[in-house]
Amino acid sequence: MLQIALLSIAIILSGCAIDTSIRSPNQDSRVRYLIIHFTQLDFGNSVRVLTDGKSDRRVSSHYLVGVDPPKIHRLVDENRRAWHAGKSYWQNDTALNATSIGIEIVNMGDDAESGVNFADYPAAQIDVVLALVKDIASRHAIAPHRILGHSDIAPQRKTDPGPKFPWRRLAEAGLIPWPDPMLIDASRARLGPTPPNAVWFQERLAAVGYETPRTGTFDEATRRVIASFQMRYRPAQYDGLADSETAAILDVAARTDGWLIREPDGRWVSYDFYHD
Repeated sequence: MLQIALLSIAIILSGCAIDTSIRSPNQDSRVRYLIIHFTQLDFGNSVRVLTDGKSDRRVSSHYLVGVDPPKIHRLVDENRRAWHAGKSYWQNDTALNATSIGIEIVNMGDDAESGVNFADYPAAQIDVVLALVKDIASRHAIAPHRILGHSDIAPQRKTDPGPKFPWRRLAEAGLIPWPDPMLIDASRARLGPTPPNAVWFQERLAAVGYETPRTGTFDEATRRVIASFQMRYRPAQYDGLADSETAAILDVAARTDGWLIREPDGRWVSYDFYHD
């Protein structure tokens, strides 16, 4: 009787086999974002933290890029959700762990979370990061304006990858868009030396995509968002103060026609930063 029962089960299961020979072209990747982080730890401690399954604060990332050598380590399969973004927001999307791939870069910065003493990224390490970003973005068709830093999606609690991360180099490689420098010059002349008020800054930061307070004052939360914007687009000074240079860049960034992206042939062309 047992043999008959097992045979019956086998027959039933064989009938449930999934046929994958018919495919629909109407699909895409669930991944919409690529988020870049730094570890603020050496390689050994970075691995320990990102693979500790017993910690009260369990975190992970799909990739970890070492420094010496700058080797790529995959810690989580791309079809799985890694726990790297935490509480996050960008252009009305939230909980970005579910729709993103995370890259952690081994980078030592003393007290970096408080916004001081950021460490340089070695050129060889950045070369590897750029190649990885290009590969992931290509395979998942991630829009260039959705390649972000942790500080972009969580400016109240994160500063990584920090002002030493070369966002401009990603733009030169055609991986991300960049505010049009000619429009920035025009905006600088039009706005003059006195920066606009807090409402102006808050409206435009929110338009770009940042989760921004609407208090009408330059409170600490607003300054953190400004600092995140500065670390990406004006890293020479990232104090969170609403100066006229930041205003000129932000004025262009908030425009639908304010962005350029570099084509493979080297030409800079208009980019629709706000398309879905």
